[in-house]
Amino acid sequence: MNQEIEPFLTRTACPLCHSDIIITWHADNIPYFGDVVLTSALCDCGFRYADTMVLTQREPVKYTLKVESLADLDARVIRSTSGTIRIPELGIDIEPGSASESYISNVEGVLCRIEDVLGMVSRWQDEPPQTTDRALEVLSALDGVKRGERNITIIIEDPLGNSAIISERASRQEMSPEEAENLKTGMIVLEKDDLPESLN
Repeated sequence: MNQEIEPFLTRTACPLCHSDIIITWHADNIPYFGDVVLTSALCDCGFRYADTMVLTQREPVKYTLKVESLADLDARVIRSTSGTIRIPELGIDIEPGSASESYISNVEGVLCRIEDVLGMVSRWQDEPPQTTDRALEVLSALDGVKRGERNITIIIEDPLGNSAIISERASRQEMSPEEAENLKTGMIVLEKDDLPESLN
């Protein structure tokens, strides 16, 4: 994909105030994610919109890493918007949704993201006690992992093959079409032929 292509602009109505806004479509190539189209819009009323549509599609893949030492916390994690993260020992499944974000981090960074969510849940007053108790239990377990006192397994499954765990200790396994069909993608996936001519 040519990175010098000019952004493509479209006009639509703001979903909040109904004023005209411009959506910018920008083609790019991002390491580990491949060809993407970045879309963004900003309205004077404060409405913001941003999304990443991945054009590259690879074979469905599953990465597994046993986190058994502090060094394993430094393993690089590439999570695309179609990646599902699992920590089976703690009963954690993070599936992609419509607001999923792609990111490049490390194992410790992934654990910190989970802690942020659980921290909010543990402070919600209208949650039943068993929910907040469970959140606090998992937070304690994650703290043990970060201190090297507890082992876990971190798994990333991606039906579009755009996620990975970069570590000599991580195992990579191609998934069957049947396994991939049971995973969520959480994104809009477009074929290049579906795009305006200026973005191809």
